[in-house]
Amino acid sequence: MSDEKTVTAAVIIIGNEILSGRTQDTNLNYIAKYLGTKGVSVKAAWVIPDLHEVVVNTVNQARENFDYVLTTGGIGPTHDDITAECIAKAFDVELVVDDQIASRIRQRPAPEHVMESRLRMARVPKGASLIENSTGGPQGFSMENVHVMAGIPRVMQAMIGNIPFQGGPVVHSCSVTAYMGESEIADELTTLQKDHPAVDIGSYPFSRNNRYGTSLVIRGTDIEELNLVLNSICATITAKEETPEDIERP
Repeated sequence: MSDEKTVTAAVIIIGNEILSGRTQDTNLNYIAKYLGTKGVSVKAAWVIPDLHEVVVNTVNQARENFDYVLTTGGIGPTHDDITAECIAKAFDVELVVDDQIASRIRQRPAPEHVMESRLRMARVPKGASLIENSTGGPQGFSMENVHVMAGIPRVMQAMIGNIPFQGGPVVHSCSVTAYMGESEIADELTTLQKDHPAVDIGSYPFSRNNRYGTSLVIRGTDIEELNLVLNSICATITAKEETPEDIERP
């Protein structure tokens, strides 16, 4: 589990369509950024198929090791939407029909066979609490530290805002770009990282307009320390006779 300062999360993206490449996942990016504003740090992510054993095992592994587990996908009306039954199995409880979700689903008239399929979305593990869906559609649900949301991005976003996260200090970031290789400033970055262990310094090479460069991103909870590290990196770049560019302060 996390230490006193860091509240951690894992994201489990469930769906064969993601693994096949037919659908591009955007949920992880949104979730990580959103949780960052709540003082929760995403430390792991899985993309897994619609297979009972894989979902159950991954959920159980994640919920034992992270403060929050968020899943997306697999709670729709079709036969391959198996997340609800897998979460029930992971917690060793029954799968039941939630009257509140069922009532919401029935508000939209449909032929009997279509309604029967839709009502699959009303199944939740016994003892689950609901996650409000601000679009007005069927709700997601929570079991202890596991929060189960839809895979459709706009619906997931309408759910995650209704989960009451209790995070630690908010992580801020700042950055600077230098048209020089990582290896040219590697020693200085290593020293800075050792001197500021509470700050995370990342370097990301790129090629732009036939020029090679490095984007340097600094993350941490102490804005004063972030600025100090950023200034040191800018001074290092200048000392190498290059110009710090695209400076973004926390």
